[in-house]
Amino acid sequence: MRHYFIRQKQASRLTLFFAGWGMDEYPFMDCASSDSDLLVCYDYRSLDFDFTLLQGYREIRLIAWSMGVWAASVVLQDVELPFCERVALNGTMTPVDDRKGISEKVFEGTLLGLNEVTLEKFIRRMCLRKENLEAFLPKRPRRLVEELKEELQKIKEQVNFYAVPGFKWDKVVIGRDDLVFTAANQRNAWGGIEAEVIECDIPHYSEEMMKRLLCLSGI
Repeated sequence: MRHYFIRQKQASRLTLFFAGWGMDEYPFMDCASSDSDLLVCYDYRSLDFDFTLLQGYREIRLIAWSMGVWAASVVLQDVELPFCERVALNGTMTPVDDRKGISEKVFEGTLLGLNEVTLEKFIRRMCLRKENLEAFLPKRPRRLVEELKEELQKIKEQVNFYAVPGFKWDKVVIGRDDLVFTAANQRNAWGGIEAEVIECDIPHYSEEMMKRLLCLSGI
């Protein structure tokens, strides 16, 4: 796992953000709060995490999006940290699942067919709306398709290796217009979970929602 720090002067609070598959720091560099450090985690070819990065913070706010919901759940489930809030956005703890995640057929098809053209199609489905896409494209991740394919393969292997995590989330945000983790499958995944579930009319990636969550302005 890789990370990118945006630090404020003497901040005692941290926003710990687990981004989605294929991401890096670039889409989120303008989302930092003025009174909190931001740590962006991405690249789930490995789930190794350096917990020394979290030392010294009085308060940690966890935000996870898409595949980051699963990654954060696996990495953080057995660790005591000073969380003040844990929010899952458009993702589940069972990311490759016909009823509670991305269907195995769709996941496998994405993996086998991934190239420059299909990646562009994925980004358009992810953003869905013109204004969203126009906001995302200038700051899109700067990673090679071959690397993204390797990441997707490693995610598949790790999902099969690890048991379904038992991490506790405080809030779950479901996008009704999500074409990646469908709203129906998200509802299936979070049914019976002790968390506040909030549904919004947003696609898988929402520029507005991302800034609201990462800049501490709330949902």
